[in-house]
Parts: sequence; C-alpha cells; structure tokens
Amino acid sequence: MELPKHIKGAIFDLDGTLLDSLSIWAEIDEKFLSRRGIAVPHDYMEAVCAMEYRQTAEYTIARFNLKDKPEDLMREWSDMAVRAYETELELKPRVKECLTELKRKNIKLAVATSSTPEMCLPALKRNGVIDMFDAIVTTGEVGKGKAHPDVYLAAAKKIGVDVSECAVFEDAILAIKTAKSAGFYTIGVYDRLSRDENEIKAVADGFIEFGVQS
Repeated sequence: MELPKHIKGAIFDLDGTLLDSLSIWAEIDEKFLSRRGIAVPHDYMEAVCAMEYRQTAEYTIARFNLKDKPEDLMREWSDMAVRAYETELELKPRVKECLTELKRKNIKLAVATSSTPEMCLPALKRNGVIDMFDAIVTTGEVGKGKAHPDVYLAAAKKIGVDVSECAVFEDAILAIKTAKSAGFYTIGVYDRLSRDENEIKAVADGFIEFGVQS
C-alpha cells in the first residue's frame, strides 16, 4: 500500500486490524455474561474496545454490579481466549503482503494492542509475522487504554520514529481519534463487525480493506 513519503514507521492494532478476531471476543462476551444471566448490551463491545485489559474488567464489574474481582474476570477471559489465539486466529487476508511491502520500504513496524502478551505473541508467531515487528507494546504495559495515546507514543519511541513520521492502523473510531489527536497519520481498517465504517472514513487520513476470511 502507498503511504505518504514522509512516513518512516507504522503502528498496527492487533484485534480487528491484523487479526480477524473480534468475533472471538463477541463469543467470549456472550458466554461470560450468560454465565451470570446477563445478555450482552449492544453497546458493550464498543464501550470496551479501546480500554486497557484491567480497565475493561473494572468497567464490566461496575456496569453489571458483579461481585467478581478484576483479577478473576481477567483470568476467566484469558482462559477462554488464549487457546483461540494459540491455535485458531488467522491474519486478515493481505495483511502479510502489506507488512512485507512496508518492510521492503524500510518502514519500522510495531504492534500496539489491548491484548495481553499471552494472547498476541503466540498468534503473531504462529502466523509467521512476529519477526517483522520491531516492537510490540500492550496497553497493560503502559497502564492506559486507547482513549489515551500512551501506547502509540511508547510504540513510536521503541521503533525510534517521530510521531509526525508515523502511521497508526486501527479499526476502532475512538482509537483513531486518539492517535490522530496525538499527531499520528491514521489509517482506518475495515472490519466486518464495525458499525463505525463511515465515521472512520471521515476521520482517518486513509482507509484500507484487508478483507476477512469467509
């Protein structure tokens, strides 16, 4: 894909951007809440998509008045998700080709994700792209979700690229707004589960459809 000539680094979200994984999280949300007799509200995934992992647990406990501790929720979610990341989840079509092209152009690559290392690292390794990335940063590592730019700023610093010369690829409108407000060039990424495609196209500096597997 073509990026502006001044771009020297590219930071990629994981879920819904590199991986076709949001359906897995929809299933986990449904299973997790159904165990507690709760239907998944239509706005729940949208509300938590840019949160740090622990922040999501705290929000969920508060919203549904649960008696669980954040650590309990995080462990339960991880137990359900880790196997899928280790053995099932695939890259979106054309992602590997895009990464290969960017590497050929000597653009530094990073991942900025709300997933935990236990999830993201096995998925990237199994799909044969982990060595393409010069840095992998999680929101847990910086202690703030994607409503704040810290994870992108940390990723840019790790790959040694100034914010003004760095692109951020994201499928979530809140994350795109955050990255753009921090001075990053933003690329919206199509995901079949997103309801924000039109707004993403209006806000982001560019838009790409990696496609999804049928």
